[in-house]
Amino acid sequence: MPSLPQALPSVAEALRAVEALLLGGGQRTARRNAWASVLEDRRRARARVEAQHVLEAAASRAPSDT
Repeated sequence: MPSLPQALPSVAEALRAVEALLLGGGQRTARRNAWASVLEDRRRARARVEAQHVLEAAASRAPSDT
């Protein structure tokens, strides 16, 4: 009895497989980029606070008769 050939995947199934392959890494990259943005925002916020403290300290030491 001859064996039946295995059914080929449909075009939709093939496209879903390709999409999963391509978007899987893209999602990882998007998450990594988002986390890098969060860390950079935190760094800028710390720098902004430090700069504000330096400016306030400089203003309090400035001569008041200028």
